[in-house]
Amino acid sequence: MPWPIDEAKLNRVRALMKDQELSALVVRAPDNLVYLTNYWSMKGYDVAIFPREGEPTLIALEPQLADAQRNSWTKDIRLFKSYHENDPRPPQYRALDLALSVLKERGLTDKIAVELNMGTQSADRMVGEPTTPTLMYFDAFGEVAGRVVDATPLMNEARAIKTPQEIERMRLANELAALAMEYTREHVRPGMKESEVGGMFESFVHGLGVGYKGKVEMARAFTLVWSGKGIATFTATGDRPIQKTEPTLLEIWVCVDGYWTDLTKNICPGELTPEYHKLLDLLLNVFNEAVAFAHDGASFPDLDRLIRARIAEGGYPGQPSHAICHGVGARAHEPPYAHQAGQGTIKKGMVLAIEPGIYWPGGGGLRLEDNFLITDQGNEKLCSYPDDFRLAGQK
Repeated sequence: MPWPIDEAKLNRVRALMKDQELSALVVRAPDNLVYLTNYWSMKGYDVAIFPREGEPTLIALEPQLADAQRNSWTKDIRLFKSYHENDPRPPQYRALDLALSVLKERGLTDKIAVELNMGTQSADRMVGEPTTPTLMYFDAFGEVAGRVVDATPLMNEARAIKTPQEIERMRLANELAALAMEYTREHVRPGMKESEVGGMFESFVHGLGVGYKGKVEMARAFTLVWSGKGIATFTATGDRPIQKTEPTLLEIWVCVDGYWTDLTKNICPGELTPEYHKLLDLLLNVFNEAVAFAHDGASFPDLDRLIRARIAEGGYPGQPSHAICHGVGARAHEPPYAHQAGQGTIKKGMVLAIEPGIYWPGGGGLRLEDNFLITDQGNEKLCSYPDDFRLAGQK
């Protein structure tokens, strides 16, 4: 199941490092580890030293040696203990000691870049308990390096454009999402709890996804499920019953070996009410116009303005209350972001989540969201499940 070394991706990173005269990148966020080494850490303690020249070093938790040897693109793997009989510190401090030692040993102490300003990170492979660094971690690099700068802008720039291998991995994640949506649509029943539907989707992805097509080592899904009046933004899945004639909205993140989708799909076990037919038609028109606009060279600020203007024209000014477009890759939400007061240009090779939504006062509404690869011809929708969910199941 290991993926071959993605030289195109790594060469792009090294070119950026050369431009910035960096000796090495030091990363510990799980998404950056996946990006640079193909190793998805279990606990988030691990570190990668990625030099501008020469082989990277992966500093891995001792029990994960077999995983690291199987998946990592580097053969230089240094191990640290989870429990050390003479060291009461948490494991990540032993990883830090090794990182500092490797930098000195390899003479990579001139100018290094460390993730000083991540803001958010993707989950580790155990998912439920992200590990974040302390001030001591950041301060330690200043003691061995001539200059320490933030790695985040460089990584954001490199990660924004996807390589063919990254796109293939994201296709697998989107395939699993579509299959899970079909399964969920076939098995959902009015009166089920929202949490039952979320569990149905998530267990399907995990069960089918591990070993999928002989390519996937780990697949996980995470959902938010809201039905009828429960549809809103930034609220948790509850025990509300699934409605027969109103949509059930699934906010979906599927992860395949560290690469993600960010989707919003809808199902309805009965005939939609007239007000929802009208809302869906409006939102589909907005969505399709936004998708047609998303091409190489288009303006991110203009995309944000377009969606919000069309929603306002439809009678819902000020909506939605969330971002309408962002990057997807080794994190479900990553740069670039579309904002009317920001800047930036859509470029070939980006994968973007486009997600207009309309929410009614008191509950209810809709959001449509899909992932699009920007191509020479415009863009390509990566998830086959229809955004007009009235068409789902039709042959």
